[in-house]
Amino acid sequence: MATVFWEEARQYFWQLFGVLGVVMFWAGLWDGLGSLPYISNPVISLIFGVILFTLSGVLFKDTSPLWSPPTGVHKILKDVGGHPFKHEFHIKYEDKLKGKDFLVGAQWFKRVEKGFLIFHDPQNKEVFIPTNRVKEVLRGEKTHWRKGMAMHETEPKRT
Repeated sequence: MATVFWEEARQYFWQLFGVLGVVMFWAGLWDGLGSLPYISNPVISLIFGVILFTLSGVLFKDTSPLWSPPTGVHKILKDVGGHPFKHEFHIKYEDKLKGKDFLVGAQWFKRVEKGFLIFHDPQNKEVFIPTNRVKEVLRGEKTHWRKGMAMHETEPKRT
């Protein structure tokens, strides 16, 4: 019982030690940058901070010209997920363990999260498929998107 207590105490000690390290780093950065001639002015510091946030994509990720919209499989899957006839689409992916390709109906597709496709199957289980294993998206029998296909090839032609 006592060893469990000391193991937990040691874990919390190292977490507190890490947080203290981050705080000390921030305090040093704060004092060091505050002594620079231009950054010590609050208005210039505010403008500089907003520029840094904008470039990093934290504040204006959707409007920043430096952040491009999703491309490739992420864009196609976002389009398929919001399509009114989503049930007509199928997603073909490669299962490396079984050495075969599988087709999954897009009606079970819910979202893309952290590089994985998330499906809810009829038994109410979540199935995760890495996005890098998606080979093809089909609509009916025709290929809608294939790995390596340029994005402009999938867009409808406007005449």
